[in-house]
Amino acid sequence: MLIINGKIVTWGANPKILEESWGFLIRDGVIKKIAPQAELIQEFPGEAVLDAENQYIMPGNICAHTHFYGAFSRGLGIPGDAPATFRQILEKLWWHLDKALDQDGVRYSALVCLVDAIKHGTTTLIDHHASPNAIEGSLDIVAEAVNTAGLRASLCYEVTDRDGMEKAEQGLQENLRFIKRIQRREPADAQLRTHFGLHASLTLSDETLARAHELCPEGIGFHIHAAEGMEDQEDSLKQSGLRVIHRLDRFGILKPETILAHGIHLDESEIDRLAESKAWLTHQPRSNMNNAVGVAPVEHMLERGVRMALGNDGFSNAMWVEWKEAYLLHKITHRDPRRMGGYTVMEMAVKNNAALISEIFDDLPVGEISEGAAADLIFVDYKPFTPLTPDNLPWHILFGFHESMVTTTMVAGRLLMHQRKLLTLDEDEIMSKAMEISKQTWHDFATIAKEDNR
Repeated sequence: MLIINGKIVTWGANPKILEESWGFLIRDGVIKKIAPQAELIQEFPGEAVLDAENQYIMPGNICAHTHFYGAFSRGLGIPGDAPATFRQILEKLWWHLDKALDQDGVRYSALVCLVDAIKHGTTTLIDHHASPNAIEGSLDIVAEAVNTAGLRASLCYEVTDRDGMEKAEQGLQENLRFIKRIQRREPADAQLRTHFGLHASLTLSDETLARAHELCPEGIGFHIHAAEGMEDQEDSLKQSGLRVIHRLDRFGILKPETILAHGIHLDESEIDRLAESKAWLTHQPRSNMNNAVGVAPVEHMLERGVRMALGNDGFSNAMWVEWKEAYLLHKITHRDPRRMGGYTVMEMAVKNNAALISEIFDDLPVGEISEGAAADLIFVDYKPFTPLTPDNLPWHILFGFHESMVTTTMVAGRLLMHQRKLLTLDEDEIMSKAMEISKQTWHDFATIAKEDNR
């Protein structure tokens, strides 16, 4: 198709805003030609035309770390006293909720998150899944949901020892089985990739880490939480005498394809090793505030060469909200309005997120509007009342853009939502079914919590 009559925000190495007289041609899921729209219409007279109606046309947003499985936590009451520590949050909420998921729970937890992503302009997500009582085939269920939605994603299973070594081995095998599926590069899975998932150092024995390294194929990275809470560091020192990054490094976890989430409590030696390894580290400010675990030294790590990306840890897939929280959190933490400027947020959320996804998807250019780039796009109905330029665009996003302004979402040239109408997913059916399933999940959650508290 041809896309015309929009203001094109290119992002990329040299961001530009092309006014309405420009347009572009999409073929085979990528942007083939960018030119004045009159020239395009004349050159391709029979091409379908999509009118952007004077909206901003932008690359879709990217989420570098999320948890679809946590969707049913919304509104969920935790029995007993409120958790007072990060470990208690894990034990009283997440490690009961994931056990309460059956196959239907896995499916609809994913689907409600995918509806949210499409509506809010997030076109690519890296998911970290857990369902200890429904491990085998769980990644196929999530993959089916992603493929139905039409989004782009990388999936993995979160291996842990916390439920015993038999289930740890099941998790290892689920990762390996799904990796082999994705390596076949079936056309139906063109928008899927995978990592080898691990939970965190504090729930992984030396034996499981060694086994994961042994099983993980060449060229596949790990996806693991690292130093999210001090408990992770304390456990690592107790188990091995090493801090988290050095312990993971001993088992070959650190490599350029690996994603580590959070990295809040790292010392200088860990930061240096992380930068040297070229592994990715993701920042999730909303989650960090919610769990009261602290604030990662993001600016310092970027300066030291750590490859930082931006995720949401299972919060809503409205990534501009994550931008705003990152922008504000570091200012109040340091009591310094100069901290975490708009360009720094943009470096993580646009440049680095795009580079991460491009590496995962075989060097396909993403996160930019350029010839040869993936046609992963959104239309934004934003009406600025002050000048908007490539130089001040980050501040318009931080103080003006809102996820409700996304009217159209496209991935690989396929419309997933147009004029705010979902085209690949039936939101009413999904929400109705999710309501039914979540009630059962909550019942099972309460039962599991009661049993664990005996």
